[in-house]
Amino acid sequence: MRGLFVTFEGGDGAGKTTQSSRLADWLTEQGRTVVFGREPGGTELGQAIRELLLHGDHVAPRAEALLYAADRAHNVATRVRPALERGDVVVQDRYLDSSVAYQGAGRVLDGQQVRDLSLWASEGLLPDLTVLLDLPADALTHRLAHRGGFDRLESEAADFHERVRAGYLALAAAEPERFLVLDATRAVDELAAEIRERVAALLAD
Repeated sequence: MRGLFVTFEGGDGAGKTTQSSRLADWLTEQGRTVVFGREPGGTELGQAIRELLLHGDHVAPRAEALLYAADRAHNVATRVRPALERGDVVVQDRYLDSSVAYQGAGRVLDGQQVRDLSLWASEGLLPDLTVLLDLPADALTHRLAHRGGFDRLESEAADFHERVRAGYLALAAAEPERFLVLDATRAVDELAAEIRERVAALLAD
C-alpha cells in the first residue's frame, strides 16, 4: 500500500481538529496505519516553537514565517516522510498552505516567497489532498468566542482573518486538483462523509 498525505486547512475555529480526528479514526477502522499530527507542534522541537508562536510575545512577521518553516522542516524529515515511505497515511492539521495564508496574506508578506521557503523546508513535499474548511470571518469570531481564550493569532483583528480567508481561497482556486473546499458551516457529519468519500477514492487509485 502506498502512503497518502492529507492536510486540513482553514481559519481558527473552522473545525480542522474535529474533521482531521474523525478521518484518522475512520482510516484506522479501515485497517490503515495512520500518523496523525499538526503544525506547529507535531514534534518535541515543534511544541517548543508552537509555544513561542502562539503564546509568546510579539514575533516579527518574517521571523514568524521562518519559525513555521523550521517546524515544518523538522516535522517532514522526522515524521511525515518516514511514514509515507512505510505506506502509512499521514493526516495533519495545517501544513504549508497555512503559512502562505497567514504569513503571506495575513501578514502581507510576499506569498510566493513564503511558499518557496516552505517548499525548501519540506524538500518539495506537497499533500495528495488538502481539505479547506472555509468559514467567514464573522462566523469564525463567534466560534472562537464560545471556545474561550485566544492565542496570539486568533486575537488578531477581523481584517487579518479576512485576508487569511481570501488567501486560502486563492490557493484553492490555483490548485483545484489538490484542494477539497467545504463550507464549514455545514453539519459535522455531512462534512466528514464527503471527506471520507474523497480519501477513499484516492486510496483506491
